[in-house]
Amino acid sequence: MTEMNEECLASPVINDLIALRETLWFNSKVTTAEEGLMRTGLTRREAEEAEARLRRFAPLLAQAFPETAAAGGIIESDLVPIPAMQARLAQTAPIAGRLWLKKDSHLPISGSIKARGGIYEVLAHAEKLALAAGLITTDDDYRLLLSPEHRAFFSRHKIAVGSTGNLGLSIGIISARLGFHVTVHMSADARQWKKEMLRNHGANVVEYEQDYGVAVEQGRQAAASDPSCFFIDDENSQTLFLGYSVAGLRLKGQLQEKGITVDAAHPLFVYLPCGVGGGPGGVAFGLKLAFGDHVHCFFAEPTHSPCMLLGMSTGLHDRISVQDIGIDNKTAADGLAVGRASGFVGRAMELLIDGCYTLSDQAMYALLSLLNETEGVQLEPSALAGMSGPQRITASHAYQTQHRITQEQMQHATHLVWATGGGMVPAAEMQHYLAQAAR
Repeated sequence: MTEMNEECLASPVINDLIALRETLWFNSKVTTAEEGLMRTGLTRREAEEAEARLRRFAPLLAQAFPETAAAGGIIESDLVPIPAMQARLAQTAPIAGRLWLKKDSHLPISGSIKARGGIYEVLAHAEKLALAAGLITTDDDYRLLLSPEHRAFFSRHKIAVGSTGNLGLSIGIISARLGFHVTVHMSADARQWKKEMLRNHGANVVEYEQDYGVAVEQGRQAAASDPSCFFIDDENSQTLFLGYSVAGLRLKGQLQEKGITVDAAHPLFVYLPCGVGGGPGGVAFGLKLAFGDHVHCFFAEPTHSPCMLLGMSTGLHDRISVQDIGIDNKTAADGLAVGRASGFVGRAMELLIDGCYTLSDQAMYALLSLLNETEGVQLEPSALAGMSGPQRITASHAYQTQHRITQEQMQHATHLVWATGGGMVPAAEMQHYLAQAAR
């Protein structure tokens, strides 16, 4: 046994992870939002600058992607109550408070949470290049960047990314639309329809038989040898992280529009499916900026790919992978099939995340079927990872005691399940998911 494995096995949750048992881990290091946010090394100003940049690009997005025109080019998702789902879940275990769904699954352009960070990072890179070349100023109408002249300029530059699917889809679509030469390095877990959609949009797709880690490393190496190529690093990019954080900032206004109060007497619990960690970490960062200590964030992972729970619970972060403890990293939740968590995200969120939990593929399929049956909402399996969280937190008196949350506060809580993908899943693929759930 290696020294690394001996160190990680000292953690009491590891045996459960190795046995592929569904595991709930609470973070003993979590502290105040103020202290935790300082640890990230990022600021509210940077998150607000990301929001401002997206607003500058909104006219361009509205013109380039007509599906965003009604919202003025703002990429945002609905927040909806799911009472029928809550009632059905309550037949097995109650949920104190009310259950809501954040439908990033149906974001425009690429149909997943990755439409936030992925598209944002490409826009930030395009803006940087165009400003440096004197092609625009920040006071200009950014629709100028869609002109043949500007597309010809961007065509002299390349973008690369490694992905299990959804991030590649977002980056490939927006990059190709602006005129960049874009290559998406995709792991064996990626769905065929996502590869085909990327190619139809003009992206170059390179396929690997190995998992996400290999696809990312190959993409990184290819970009390193080409000075004209910009590599978008899902594991370490602060730009991606800040793009995701905008969702947390905007949620405050959405909840106010729905008449939902978030304060000490009305806590907010948010459940985020987690792969490498950039998306959920960025959203959680924005949520902590918006709601401070009144929001509690949890990461949800497959039993076969619990990289963030493993990294955070041992304190090893990216210095350990699920393969190191004998887990195969094979899951139907392709967007979460990551063996090694982002060290940047794990360390940045070490004092802010309340905990992590795992659930089986079978559980995700069952929840997928149940949500379709009760609410008529169709998601891909990975997007259901957050759905088992509200019951677990409601049932955990240990967690409530640790955070001094009373039963009265729980009864006035809002539980928000972040649905991360599924809006663009082809009908035949969705029927396959539902058939798998029935089996």
